[in-house]
Amino acid sequence: MSEQSLVHVSREDRIATVTIQRPEKLNALNPQVIDELGKAFRELRSDDEIRVVILTGAGEKAFVAGADIGVLAEMNPLSGVEVSRQGQVVFREIETFPRPVIAAVGGYALGGGCELALACHLRIASENARFGLPEVGLGIIPGYGGTIRLARLVGLGKALELTLTGGQVGAEEAERLGLVNAVVPREALLERAREMAGRIARNGPVAIQMALESIYHALDSTTAEALTHESSLFGILASTDDMKEGMGAFLEKRKPTFRGQ
Repeated sequence: MSEQSLVHVSREDRIATVTIQRPEKLNALNPQVIDELGKAFRELRSDDEIRVVILTGAGEKAFVAGADIGVLAEMNPLSGVEVSRQGQVVFREIETFPRPVIAAVGGYALGGGCELALACHLRIASENARFGLPEVGLGIIPGYGGTIRLARLVGLGKALELTLTGGQVGAEEAERLGLVNAVVPREALLERAREMAGRIARNGPVAIQMALESIYHALDSTTAEALTHESSLFGILASTDDMKEGMGAFLEKRKPTFRGQ
């Protein structure tokens, strides 16, 4: 394994930017990249100063073009399970991250790259972005959660079509399907991601965390269970200083100063 780091983290204005730095391989996911992604998000989880995370890939051509085929080609049944689980665990850490994660997708987001974008909470795409799950053309299936998350995001019919044909969609079609939240010129990608991150960061951080928890909890619950959980979180927020600050600022016609408490 190379000693050179393949994942870089920067921090500015309460926003962390996590960049996969393997542009010569179109940022393809290998065990080192996935391991470093996990470590980066675990460290950020304990950083209370960070309100939003932006995840992106280096270079102009790709967010992440997929998993490293050279690694996948060596799999046997046992190691195949291990490869899948390694990615699933890290992608689940991203999906359950207590603050919003925005994928800034420039260029290709295929296979594992598409699955990584799906694990993020929000997605902004450049005009040259392309999304797809081409794994069936290699004789495998998406193994990092793609068969679950794509259907939840775009609906069963389109998810089946994309997964079973291995087809791709461009940025405009991805936006129409609800796969991405916005499409912007390539040169404006990170600027738009930071603008969205800034709008989120101005809001109450405890409320943002609990909104994420309520939304994702509902995906695996009955409506009745989800409503009960939402009420519990709503009640907890009534005990926070942030709620008092937010309500007070509104009544006093000033901007709130949230402290995450």
